[in-house]
Amino acid sequence: MGYQVLGNESVLLEKQWQNIETEFFVAIGDNWTRHLVVEKIRTMIPEAVFARGIDPNAMVGSSVIIGSGTVIMPGVVVNACSKIGDFSILNTRSSLDHDAIMNDFSSLAPGVVTGGNVHIGKFSAIGLGAHIIHGIRIGEQVVVGAGSLVNKNLDSGKVYYGIPAKEIRTRVAGDKYL
Repeated sequence: MGYQVLGNESVLLEKQWQNIETEFFVAIGDNWTRHLVVEKIRTMIPEAVFARGIDPNAMVGSSVIIGSGTVIMPGVVVNACSKIGDFSILNTRSSLDHDAIMNDFSSLAPGVVTGGNVHIGKFSAIGLGAHIIHGIRIGEQVVVGAGSLVNKNLDSGKVYYGIPAKEIRTRVAGDKYL
């Protein structure tokens, strides 16, 4: 996307960032790990500014709010009046329909489709090609498996998959899902 790759967070201490107008971007797919690295950078460089990465082939509607550190990949569609929190990822050809909310550190895998007025909780990950119908609320720290159909609200701290999506097990912050 045209950004210079600096390396991992240890490189930050080797530079004199105070006098350079640099925006950072954390390119880590796992929501919880991305959160940990962002917090580490914020501790090391409290004045750090995080870039938004929006591919020119994405379609972003009017009145959409996009948080810092968020990336929107090619072919993504974000419809009007949606809100995307900080450090979220919308992967290739995913769609977030009108008036939806994606909270901080949440992610849509490639091909995810959501209806309007969907609310995705902090640190939640929606798997490849999953579909979420209109008006659904997904809690925090939720993983929705690939190809699932979400047709009811999902409680926080759980893994769901299937058609329709069913609770499979519980999870805690930091559990790997990739």
